[in-house]
Amino acid sequence: MVDVAMSGPRGAKPRPIVSPRNIIVYGLLILVSMYYLLPLWVMIVTSLKGMPEIRLGNIFAPPVEVTFEPWVKAWATACTGLNCDGLSRGFWNSVRILVPSVLLSIAVASVNGYALVNWKFKGSEVFFTILIFGAFIPYQVMLYPIVILLREAGLYGGLSGLVLVHTVFGMPILTLLFRNYFVSLPEELFKAARIDGAGFWQIYFRIMLPMSLPIFVVAIILQVTGIWNDFLFGVVYTRPDYYPMTVQLNNIVNSVQGVKEYNVNMAATLLTGAVPLIVYFLSGRLFVRGIAAGAVKG
Repeated sequence: MVDVAMSGPRGAKPRPIVSPRNIIVYGLLILVSMYYLLPLWVMIVTSLKGMPEIRLGNIFAPPVEVTFEPWVKAWATACTGLNCDGLSRGFWNSVRILVPSVLLSIAVASVNGYALVNWKFKGSEVFFTILIFGAFIPYQVMLYPIVILLREAGLYGGLSGLVLVHTVFGMPILTLLFRNYFVSLPEELFKAARIDGAGFWQIYFRIMLPMSLPIFVVAIILQVTGIWNDFLFGVVYTRPDYYPMTVQLNNIVNSVQGVKEYNVNMAATLLTGAVPLIVYFLSGRLFVRGIAAGAVKG
């Protein structure tokens, strides 16, 4: 006991906080962060300036006099073609598209992944291969055929058709995510539930769902980001009255009439990108947990 006390503390020597390695690592991280945050800074400060101050040319300087008028105009009075109601109409259209698309695609894909893992049927692997193959087909190839299908079904030009398109196109990658996650769960739980007499839906709702919160968050973030930021499907499959927020933003930013109001354009861009950012920041930790728990494992 005396020898141990006299020999002093054992273990790895603590690393100094300030070292050449830490300076290089944190210095590079700071430089990369500044590189990606600089455009955001320019957008924010520009959106808070009036046009006379913007014309002075110093885009990096904070506003001398803060004004929220560009934000109000971008939301309520900016012209998008013949309509001058800003992004507000496009925002509610995007919400009406987003909510059912996310709920339907995640509900169907989660059941698909669960069935492919625990209730395999004849030809399930072929079905899964075909489904995954669909994730690699370029969207542009299927634009016109889908237009014909929606037209024949009477869904072209409305929100229901666009919801259906987003649901179908989200199916391959979401099914892959849920399948790989359910594979990582202990198979003994499923077998024990089967021995106790639980059926397909009982196991799904009582066992799989409570254990799958992280992967559901991953799926929600992916779908919210993809659907909310979509421009191509929104402009092709809907009419002007149902254009989502991204299409409205394009009409504001690329308008060729009147004076180019950069502060309004920046405010409109920030408003359009706010929803995916809020969703990610609120659930970022669960997103990382879902990825680490098997979302990308084969």
